[in-house]
Amino acid sequence: MNKVLGNKKAISLFVIPALIVYTIIVMVPVIWSLYYSFFSGSPGLQWEFAGFDNYARLFRDKNFLNALTVNCKYVLVVTIGQVGMGLLLSLMFKFWLRRCKTIVRTLVFFPVVLPTVAVGQLFAKIYEIQPNYGLLNSLLDSLGFTNLVQPWIGQSSTALWALCVMDIWVAMGFYSVIFYGALLDISDDILEAARIDGCGGWQLFKNILLPLLRPMVITSLVFSFSGTVKMFESAMALTKGGPGSATKSLSMYMYDVAFTYNKVGYASVIAIVIFLICVVGSLVINKFDVKD
Repeated sequence: MNKVLGNKKAISLFVIPALIVYTIIVMVPVIWSLYYSFFSGSPGLQWEFAGFDNYARLFRDKNFLNALTVNCKYVLVVTIGQVGMGLLLSLMFKFWLRRCKTIVRTLVFFPVVLPTVAVGQLFAKIYEIQPNYGLLNSLLDSLGFTNLVQPWIGQSSTALWALCVMDIWVAMGFYSVIFYGALLDISDDILEAARIDGCGGWQLFKNILLPLLRPMVITSLVFSFSGTVKMFESAMALTKGGPGSATKSLSMYMYDVAFTYNKVGYASVIAIVIFLICVVGSLVINKFDVKD
């Protein structure tokens, strides 16, 4: 194995095909989008060179700015929520859950494999208020919190947060399995030595576990961030971007601009913005992966 890893030709044999596929699938569309972003028009119509007009238009477009705001709120809450809940669940599996760990892990991971449309329909029923109360409103009503009963996905003040809860629930099992695997790699001798030194609870997590898990935390944050920036399927399944534009993301707005308003050039600019947010955000997150 070491001989193979030390052979540059062998490494190239494995890496080059992956780079070719990556270039075709990712970089070619990015280059096309960059090219079309300097033009106005759409397929079937005459293209006109627009220079940087499409880019300048972004800062005057209230719909784009609204979608950007929605994206920022969603990305911040869901990225932290997915990774944070995944980490908490993995700690529960490792230190507190003594029985039925396999069953619980399977149940927690199960939402990951569900179709997005099915999850959207499920949570639409949970948040339902008419014609009958859904699970959430029924629970609030039965506990006496009638004043909290409301159309969770039918009003702009709560729709985005309801969507965030759904997407955190869907993905937290995935990250819990990742972190649990990383926790199993930590030697019990290290944990026992820390306990002998009087390190327990929060101190054990802060001074021992978190530093050892940091590479996995950074990787998970990048993975979650990249996925949430491209927010589309879950919002379409649960709220369809509504009410109004309360949950309309950059990807959804880009789709509307391209296929509803038939402005491919301007939609390409939005695609470039999404790509840049993914790249810059991932680089910023990786900056926290400091080697001590």
